[in-house]
Amino acid sequence: MSRRVLVADDEPLARARLVRLLQAVDGCAVVAEAADGAEVVRQVEHSDVEIVLLDIRMPVMDGLQAAARLAQLPTPPAVIFCTAYGEHALAAFEASALAYLLKPVREDALRAALARAVCLTRAQAGMLDELAGPGPRAHLSARTQGSTALIPLRDVCCLLADHKSVTAIHPGGQQAVDHSLRELEEQFPEQLVRVHRNALVARARIRALTRDADGQFSVALRGTDVQPQVSRRHLPRLRELLGSL
Repeated sequence: MSRRVLVADDEPLARARLVRLLQAVDGCAVVAEAADGAEVVRQVEHSDVEIVLLDIRMPVMDGLQAAARLAQLPTPPAVIFCTAYGEHALAAFEASALAYLLKPVREDALRAALARAVCLTRAQAGMLDELAGPGPRAHLSARTQGSTALIPLRDVCCLLADHKSVTAIHPGGQQAVDHSLRELEEQFPEQLVRVHRNALVARARIRALTRDADGQFSVALRGTDVQPQVSRRHLPRLRELLGSL
């Protein structure tokens, strides 16, 4: 059975392009279009739309406002943002977005996002509300080719910084994230601990403190073979933390 898709964009040419891309995707059928966020909400409230492709900058009600309204429905649709503005990624995920694609939307990125959406029932889509519920953020925003993805904070083993970016290391691999170490350290003081000026580690993942022949300390973590170096400045705190685990 094909999933019912609504395409929302205030630019007719942009809507038409997305519709063309969707026509080539098995398991999806475009059943409605909208040019503003208020129309999106009205159509979803009175139909069985299951997936919404949503622009951000639209008249009457923007995409973020519309997504927030959709997330409050008893059985919300899966929301995939398609926008030219990368700076709204975090706000989009906090509004329960499943994916965030940058224009011009690439066919492979759209297919990947739709594949995740098709795997969700409408009831399962409501579980995305947990990402936008009260309390601290439970995910990090990670950059991929042509889109932005979520990494659950509970899956992160450590975060390493170089002069260009911050990389999250997790059991499934590694991805560049849209956050600084300072920002993450301040937002998640109970989950992350600084071990070096260029490294944070997940407290729950700490396994042991190791020392090489040159006297350099590193921290072994559950879920990865990566062992971030520990600076002398942060060594006492890490030892204290290990003693309490």
